[in-house]
Amino acid sequence: MLSRFFLRNPATRAYYDQFVSRPDYSIWKWLHGYVYGRWPELYIALGTGRHPLARALRPLSLLFRTPKPAAGQPGPPSSGRRTFADTYHGKVLLLDHARKLVTVNRDIDLGDLEQVVPYAAAREIVLRHPNHILALDCPCRASSPNPCVPVGVCLIVGEPFAGFIAAHHPDKSRWITQDEAQEILKAEHDRGHVHHAFFKDVMLGRFYAICNCCSCCCGALRAHRGGTPMLASSGYVCVMDRTLCLDCGLCAKQCQFRAIQRRNKEWEVNAVACMGCGVCIPKCPQAALNLVRAPHRGEPLDIQEIMTRRDLS
Repeated sequence: MLSRFFLRNPATRAYYDQFVSRPDYSIWKWLHGYVYGRWPELYIALGTGRHPLARALRPLSLLFRTPKPAAGQPGPPSSGRRTFADTYHGKVLLLDHARKLVTVNRDIDLGDLEQVVPYAAAREIVLRHPNHILALDCPCRASSPNPCVPVGVCLIVGEPFAGFIAAHHPDKSRWITQDEAQEILKAEHDRGHVHHAFFKDVMLGRFYAICNCCSCCCGALRAHRGGTPMLASSGYVCVMDRTLCLDCGLCAKQCQFRAIQRRNKEWEVNAVACMGCGVCIPKCPQAALNLVRAPHRGEPLDIQEIMTRRDLS
């Protein structure tokens, strides 16, 4: 029955074959992943409340309730309870680390990444055919009434994800080279958008996409700022050199996390709210901002460094 309705498409079959081999497989989880990949724009529009049906389906949101973090404490919950953020979350990336993710030149299986992505589920990097990269119309932007442009900036990386999306969304996606992926990342960085590596349990529990997010369109970023802790820090934090700062406020306008705030007539960085994306750094005309490692915020997702450590262990 399942094959008759869903598995006639070879790309769908490839996704299903990898999913069914997992110990946590269930038909409902697979169907959830199918819906998410097959109709991402509808999925996001319902999740963000932008779709007309969202109000009617609001009672279902009780299934995904997550405890609020303490005031000013974004990040993974520490209660040990499985939450919505466990199953669907992102890791903030520096531009350099995002570039490395789209230039991996061999299949890899890094398994659990607890120190990098501190959530209870969906935190593996398993890349098959990492040079198979798709640029997809961002579902968050496409479902927004006044989206940021360009729209085609979500990068789907590796198989079976890229093939599945390409097969079902030929009008909203295109195959790109690793060099083209780097160009998209650089252009989005210049626009002040934040790179996130996304993980989802119903996407085989693995890394599957790099999204380039703005707080006006991105559902995950808006949810995080609203108290749902679904984004993990890059492992860095921004520091400000007050001797150089002219209090122009340009950096605050660029910060997608509202981490640069005005206090006592001066701008300062809220180190707790800062996620270490680095978007503000090139916007400062005085070079008063820098990123520094913050070990208590987790390890960076530097794929080459992680691969080297695993190869040597």
